Amino acid sequence: MGSISKYFSLVKFSHTIFALPFALIGFFLAVQYAHYELSWRIFVMVLGCMVFARNSAMGFNRYIDRNIDKLNPRTAIRDIPSGKIKSSNALLFVIINVLLFITTTWFINRLVFFLSPVALLVVLGYSFTKRFTFLCHFILGIGLALAPIGAYLSVSGKFDLVPVLFSFIVLFWTAGFDIIYALQDDNFDKENQLFSIPVWLGKKKALLVSTLLHLLVSMLIIAVGYYAHFGLWYWLGSLVFISLLIYQHTIVKADDLSRVNLAFFTTNGIASVLFSCFTILSLFF
Repeated sequence: MGSISKYFSLVKFSHTIFALPFALIGFFLAVQYAHYELSWRIFVMVLGCMVFARNSAMGFNRYIDRNIDKLNPRTAIRDIPSGKIKSSNALLFVIINVLLFITTTWFINRLVFFLSPVALLVVLGYSFTKRFTFLCHFILGIGLALAPIGAYLSVSGKFDLVPVLFSFIVLFWTAGFDIIYALQDDNFDKENQLFSIPVWLGKKKALLVSTLLHLLVSMLIIAVGYYAHFGLWYWLGSLVFISLLIYQHTIVKADDLSRVNLAFFTTNGIASVLFSCFTILSLFF
């Protein structure tokens, strides 16, 4: 059990709470909004894909960044640089999860299977991006944004506008809160020639970019609600989500980063779960 918990720590399994709720939205959009058949077999495999893809992405990120993490006081306590997990074991963990992800997609449908290498290219490739572009936050956003459209495709086998719009919501929401998270490493990233929007623009302007992205997210949420004719539950969920977006921007300042973790994990985690619950309720009632 101790060994399993170490790997949960390696991939920050609790952070699955960001994308998984949106995968559930994509799944139930296909079932209720687009009227495809409900299959609990597909549902379980979608959950499996979410777990395997995220394990692959986070495990690979920790493996690729192990030497950088060792130099950063904030991340030196992570499992690989601290010696809790061998780098070779972390890489093996990634390979196993990649194979499990691809295998699971084979049993969903052929479109999802043939798109699985593209998904892996995005979620694994993100780990290299902060070495050469400040757009790394958006690549992370694209990785998480695959959740709603991937789940929808698993049920329907074809693309549709509404799940794609939800994917854009996830993309800009993720990029926005990842910019806030990156503020913590601004000085370290500058010293080690790593890229991020805080490094590029400075903390104040980076926070402004994050705010504008979350404003765009709010507009998209409202647009989706009107376009898809969602009911009261959706609008209640939208109110909660947008309120929590506003809240996280009130507690993080360029000269006070003491509550970054509250904004990054707690606030966004609650926002994701509640928004998905209300949206799914709106689909059924």
